[in-house]
Amino acid sequence: MTHILILCTGNSCRSQMAEGFLKSLGGDLAVFSAGTEPADEVHPYAIRVMSEIGIDISSNRPENVDRFLRRSFDYVITVCDQARETCPVFTGDVKHRLHMGFKDPAGAVGSEEKVLAVFREVRDRIRQNFHELHTQIMKGKK
Repeated sequence: MTHILILCTGNSCRSQMAEGFLKSLGGDLAVFSAGTEPADEVHPYAIRVMSEIGIDISSNRPENVDRFLRRSFDYVITVCDQARETCPVFTGDVKHRLHMGFKDPAGAVGSEEKVLAVFREVRDRIRQNFHELHTQIMKGKK
């Protein structure tokens, strides 16, 4: 089993979407996400744009990275620059550290449609990048 932790600052948008994608792709993966400064809830627009493509993250809750520091992971992936800069030291074994930076859709302003368009754009970039990562991981397991 491949263990993956996806880190962001708030664990309310980007990391939650990435976790949802990887889980939806299947394979022998244990996928978690966490934040260095977790929000109180998953952003409603993140839930909405993921549901548009058939992935339900509505029961997810932001987690603090501290609860994962002693665990071992095959991949620890940061999806925002701030999380990369403040990524804590893991006492468990981490085989691969990756950074895939995406802009924060929670900072979008304007009409609901403009904000949703930003969330969809970020969602689609995350989907593409994590699909490619999933393909690489699965090839490595053969």
